[in-house]
Amino acid sequence: MAILPATASFNPDAYQAAVIGVATSFSKHDSRAHQHLRGQLLYARRGTIRITLANQLCLLPPSRAAWIPPSTEHRAVMRQIVDYRSLYFLPALSARLPTQVCIIDVSPLLQAVLEPIAMAEFDQDWSQGRHRHLLGLCLDEIAGARREPMLLPLPTDRRLAKLVASPDHQLPPPLHVLEQEVGASGKTIGRIFQKETGMSYQQWRQQWRLIRAIELLAAGHTLAYTAAALDFSSDSVFIVFFKTMLGCTPRAYFK
Repeated sequence: MAILPATASFNPDAYQAAVIGVATSFSKHDSRAHQHLRGQLLYARRGTIRITLANQLCLLPPSRAAWIPPSTEHRAVMRQIVDYRSLYFLPALSARLPTQVCIIDVSPLLQAVLEPIAMAEFDQDWSQGRHRHLLGLCLDEIAGARREPMLLPLPTDRRLAKLVASPDHQLPPPLHVLEQEVGASGKTIGRIFQKETGMSYQQWRQQWRLIRAIELLAAGHTLAYTAAALDFSSDSVFIVFFKTMLGCTPRAYFK
């Protein structure tokens, strides 16, 4: 049975088929930290999923998909109604896909093949006929999909422990405030962030704001509420920020 209830536990490594698909919906769910030998494609048809990795946060927005390579420890947290599909590929198939966690755009073709794969029986033979073509199309679409900037690397320096202890909701402070909080100069903080995240502190803070903005908008908050919550001076300034980061307005992104 491919449709799983919210209370069901599931081990994709217990099956032999080349790909295992599941379909389910949660209102609230915390997978806890775990890993599996199969690579996983997680597609959020509705709602957002926050994925925690070793030193990264990853946001899965609605109508996008997350690719999680085999044996990658991760934790998925859902705080609202989330309707999703999940495909688990054997390591041999996963080797054809990205080697790092990434968020991808779901093309109409990928969306079309996800559903029959997710709903297939767990003992389905994927080596011939229609199912072989479905699987091939799915892999090709994942490999060639456009990636979206939904990863937030986390610094590990002990001086910044308070900043990253609970990065879910509290807006990171401006640099001059952070200097006072951690007792380090702006240059020192900048060097730490560049070394440990590959970003300046300002770039990191902007990435945090983008991820949080998408979470708030996806949860049904208004553009005005989101702009105020993230300390933008006006709705128009927020829209310009969003378009600069993603190339489109919030309305266009969610449409």
